[in-house]
Amino acid sequence: MEENTIEITGFHAHVYFDITTRDVAAYVREELGARFDVKLGRWFDKPIGPHPKAMYQVAFLPNQFDKVVPWLMLNRQGLDILVHPETGDDVADHADRSLWLGTKLDLNIEFLRHIKTT
Repeated sequence: MEENTIEITGFHAHVYFDITTRDVAAYVREELGARFDVKLGRWFDKPIGPHPKAMYQVAFLPNQFDKVVPWLMLNRQGLDILVHPETGDDVADHADRSLWLGTKLDLNIEFLRHIKTT
C-alpha cells in the first residue's frame, strides 16, 4: 500500500442543535471552552453551507483530538456532532474523512464541490 502524505493541520467539530436543544448546545459549548484549548466559532441559527441544521463550530489542533473527542463522546448530551480533519480538501474532509457522534446528518456536499471549483 502507498503511504499517505496528507497532513492534518487541525480539526473541526460541528455541534448541531435546534430551538429545543439550543440551551443544551450552549452548555456543551461553555464546557468545551472552559476545559480545552479550542476556538469557538459563531452560532448559526439556520443551516449554512453544507450543514443542514443550526450549528456552531469548534476548531482544535491535532494535539487536542485525544482530549476533545472522547469528552464529546461522553458529554454530547444527545446532540449530533460532526468531527472532521482540516487537510485543505473540504469535500473529502467532510464526506470521506469525517466521524459522527449521534445521528449522521445529510450534508450538502455539492455546496462544497461548487466552492472548490469556483
